[in-house]
Parts: sequence; C-alpha cells; structure tokens
Amino acid sequence: MARKAARHAEAERNDRALLEAAKKVLSRDGAHASMAKVAAEAGVGIATVYRRYRTKDELFQHMCALSLDQWIDAAEQGLRHDDPWEGLVHYATTAVEFSGGSLGSLAGTIAISDEMARKFTRAEELMAELVARAHAAGVLRSDATPLDIALLIEQLGKSPLVDQLERQGRTDLTDAAVNARGRVIAIALDGLRAGNPSLPGTAPTPDLFSGRWEHDPTTQSPSATTRRNLAHSG
Repeated sequence: MARKAARHAEAERNDRALLEAAKKVLSRDGAHASMAKVAAEAGVGIATVYRRYRTKDELFQHMCALSLDQWIDAAEQGLRHDDPWEGLVHYATTAVEFSGGSLGSLAGTIAISDEMARKFTRAEELMAELVARAHAAGVLRSDATPLDIALLIEQLGKSPLVDQLERQGRTDLTDAAVNARGRVIAIALDGLRAGNPSLPGTAPTPDLFSGRWEHDPTTQSPSATTRRNLAHSG
C-alpha cells in the first residue's frame, strides 16, 4: 500500500512538472511541440512519459484536463470571497498567474476527451456564477460577459516581458517584471468595473472563442453545448 501511494505521489509530481513544461514549450513551439521537449523541460525521462502516455495527443489531452483543474480551483476560491468584486479579481488574477490560455495553441489539433468536456462544463458553470454574482452586486460593468473576461485572461496570460527575461536567464529582473505584469493586470481589470464607458461592438459569441477547438471539420463536430463549454480551455 505504501509503495502504491509513493508511486501515485510521484506520478502527480511528474504531471505537475509536465504541465508547467508543456505551457512553456507550447508558448515557444506551438502545437508542434514534441513530447521529448516537454519531458526535457520538466526534467523527466522520455521513457517515463511514454509509460504513462501512449501518444503526444494523449499527453496533451491530460495536460488540458489538469489545466482545467486550475481554472476550476481558482473559480471555487473566488466564490468563497464574501465580496463579489474581490472574488472575480482573485479568479482572473490567479488564472493569469498560472498562464490561463497557454495551452490554446493546441486548439483544433487534438480531440476533446470526455474528461476535458466534463471539466470545460464545470469551469464554465463556475465562471458564469462569478460573473452573475458580480453583476447582481452592481460591481461589474453590465455589458461585460464571461467570454469577455475569458479572452482578457487569455491575453494577459501571455506576458512577453516575463517570458523573454526567463529565456535570457535574467533572474535579476524577474521580480521587477512580475511586478510590472501585476500593474498591467490591475489596470486591465479596473476596466471591468461598473460605471466605465460602454464597450465597443457586440459581445463575443461562443463560436468565436471555442469553435477553434473543433478537431476535424470533416468528421462530426462537437455539439453546440460542447463547443460552448470550451471557453476555459487553458
């Protein structure tokens, strides 16, 4: 029993390392990232990866599911805040910090697993609850939708300054870069407060954000409900 628990704990550590590695490698190489590069970035042997995941698609499907767990956890923490605005800010800030959307380059390149679809649905439900609560309290601008916020998080999660300095090994500037990113996040989120001028254009539709996850247009595409559930892909 102890040996089994130890193996399980090791597998979880490897998965966490692989998830963070996948985010970094995908940000550099996009969907062409190889299992070997992800394993090397994570400090895990490629043989170890192949023992758990038969194919690259299987690896990336599981990484997406793990990323969705982060979205779900951030939303649940946000809902535990008594203040609806602080709860929404916590959710958005946390999602940006773990680079929400950094697996977006996988959109359309892998099939949507049942686990991914189930977690998409849960993540969407929680985010809708956060937004509805903030709207009801009158603290979130009335024309801001969950998709607006999801897109904002995805864009803010891509921090060229932090990533560039990390690649250069400039650890002396890391804290300053993180601080600068925090200021930008705060400025952007302040634009979501009630009382700001109306947003331009029309609200984004689910197809705009999630349609990109359709894996193969020549086969039966996911249902409209499934596609709507892809808004928090990672």
